[in-house]
Amino acid sequence: MIRIARWPVGQWLLTPRQRSLAWGPRLGALILAFVPVACGEGSGGAEPTGTVQADGSSTVFPVTEAVAEEFQTANPQIRVTVGLSGTGGGFSRFCAGETDISNASRPITDQERERCAQASIEFVEVPVAWDGLSVIVNPANRFVACLTVEELKRIWEPNSRVRTWRDVRSEWPAEEVRLYGPGTDSGTFDYFTEVIVGEARASRSDYQASEDDNVLVQGVAGDPYSLGYFGYAYYAENTDRLKLVGVDSGQGCVLPSEQTIEDGTYAPLSRPLFIYVKKSAVERPEVRAFVEFYLENAGTLVPATGYTALDAESYQASLQQVLGASPSGM
Repeated sequence: MIRIARWPVGQWLLTPRQRSLAWGPRLGALILAFVPVACGEGSGGAEPTGTVQADGSSTVFPVTEAVAEEFQTANPQIRVTVGLSGTGGGFSRFCAGETDISNASRPITDQERERCAQASIEFVEVPVAWDGLSVIVNPANRFVACLTVEELKRIWEPNSRVRTWRDVRSEWPAEEVRLYGPGTDSGTFDYFTEVIVGEARASRSDYQASEDDNVLVQGVAGDPYSLGYFGYAYYAENTDRLKLVGVDSGQGCVLPSEQTIEDGTYAPLSRPLFIYVKKSAVERPEVRAFVEFYLENAGTLVPATGYTALDAESYQASLQQVLGASPSGM
């Protein structure tokens, strides 16, 4: 039986030394090579055809979508569909047997795990990238450069009394703080509320919510007194329309970057991103080919999306775990 790794919050915020011990030395980006594994060479079989279905986190969406586009270029006979219904929505479909892969910006919950078990859905949890969940304002905002964790909590907690920027700091203008954030089906919502507010899913409700981070980008970009939070990749794609805010967790103000996300100094908002692969789906050649391609090329494709790649050994270990998870041991 494959043991599913668990990633509680305490293990997400690993120090560089802990990550080194857990994952081994970083080997650098993988060389992108579209190998013929997806074409059935060496096995004597015909080229696989069919559809691979993925859904879930809008945060993980850019990674899986980038992999899908490159994979389909090399394998046009296989169609890969990638939805973005949010981590929770993705797990609902996954545990109902509707998808092969579920994108997730947080680990699966015990309740979701039980729903999968009741439907006889077995899976492998695969970390694919590091994200620095980012706090964002409009570029016209000249007064906010950094917010403390306590200030973020006061802004976002249930029954918050913060209505204007002056309610956050007395020297700031008495302009309404208009908030944009992930909806309740989002893993980003779960993670942010847990590490900032102190309780998962505890949040004020009077904000513009969406499971689609592109909607949040548009909202913040069009509102000079706005404040939002979402995955770093969506900031990286819109640096001319958005302004990044540093976060002070007690050690001074830190902005998310590849270095601060990887070394854990951007705390507490550095986190791993996952895909969940259904074991029975790996029996299908098209799914097996896609997952192999994903993990063999993630080291190159992940940085291109704005996230931070894992080390090469981690991707190879996950690939062996996934391939060994299928009933036939493919």
